[in-house]
Amino acid sequence: MEDAESYRAFVAERRERILSRLADAAARAGRDPAEVTLLAVSKTVGPEEVALAWEAGYRAFGENRPQELNRKLEGAKAYPQMAGARFDMIGNLQKNKINQVVGRVALIHSIRSEELAREVSQRSLTHDVVSDVLLEVNVSGEESKSGFSPDEAREAAERVVALPGIRVQGLMTMAPAGQPDVARRTFCGLRELAEDLRARTGLSLPTLSCGMSDDYPIAVEEGSTVVRLGRIVFDPKYVMA
Repeated sequence: MEDAESYRAFVAERRERILSRLADAAARAGRDPAEVTLLAVSKTVGPEEVALAWEAGYRAFGENRPQELNRKLEGAKAYPQMAGARFDMIGNLQKNKINQVVGRVALIHSIRSEELAREVSQRSLTHDVVSDVLLEVNVSGEESKSGFSPDEAREAAERVVALPGIRVQGLMTMAPAGQPDVARRTFCGLRELAEDLRARTGLSLPTLSCGMSDDYPIAVEEGSTVVRLGRIVFDPKYVMA
């Protein structure tokens, strides 16, 4: 990392450019940009960079691995100004790591199967908490991606939302990299699936987590309420289009 002041200035300036692009995308879709949360994916940086991002205006952070989540939560204790910072779990969650996450994050984005939902439900009851979660859906059908297929999500939704100890807040997906047209179809498909599941479950399912550094404007146009931004936030070498 460069010196702290230069890095803070970079993160703050980059954030303004991100917000400008987000606002333009929201305007094209007739949306209020305030409906969209910027989740700064901090998996590649340390607690100091997270604290500088907080000073630059970020309030929500995402981690892929429980051990990194723990490192950031412990590191944040050295920065009293970060009291109340939101941390989400966005990566694949292994069953033997659930206890490291439950009760420590605002939202688990990656409930990829009914079995995992049941495990998180049971651990949440053990910890006497209610875990807010998203169902991860492989809308694009890529073999390399995990998650419910759309049909599996439809079939399992009512059972999953009935589980105690968890509260299903919406859906998450990832789009293929470098394919804007496919990304748009993927994000549109997530929005349409959410509409279907609302009718099936009676829940509002307000959260759609989709869109990353390369495609978040498309995601905002298609209804995303949380964009997960890593390189574009933290890496000075990332070139914005």
